[in-house]
Amino acid sequence: MDSDIQFMQEALGEALAAATAGEVPIGAVIVHDDKILARSGNRTIRDNDPTAHAEIIVLREAARLLGNYRLADTTLYVTIEPCSMCAGAIVQARVPRLVYGADDPKGGAVRSCFEILSNPRLNHQVEVTAGILAPEAVSLLQSFFAARR
Repeated sequence: MDSDIQFMQEALGEALAAATAGEVPIGAVIVHDDKILARSGNRTIRDNDPTAHAEIIVLREAARLLGNYRLADTTLYVTIEPCSMCAGAIVQARVPRLVYGADDPKGGAVRSCFEILSNPRLNHQVEVTAGILAPEAVSLLQSFFAARR
């Protein structure tokens, strides 16, 4: 649990950096052998790419670094519950474990709107730990959107 908090703090740092750049403040890190393999915040605006969510960016970088699209023995940390696109990518990458901060009641695809990662019809299920540093993740999002309204 201590390492989950430590790595989630790193993901929150990426979310804060994304907010500073004008992006929706969601951050992710992927861990392999207790070391951060890749890290990012959302980059959809910067990259003009609707798929440039933090999760997708770190999955791509981790696969490149490991030389394999199957990311066995990794844990993905994300500040907010992944959307359906990111959940699908997590399944395709065969990530064994996801840790996330806050639920996303308007688009979460882990347990809020959809339950992609535990769907028994898929060929891979993911162990999920939710709620790690959730208040901090929610606060960051609320502050970001409050400043834009």
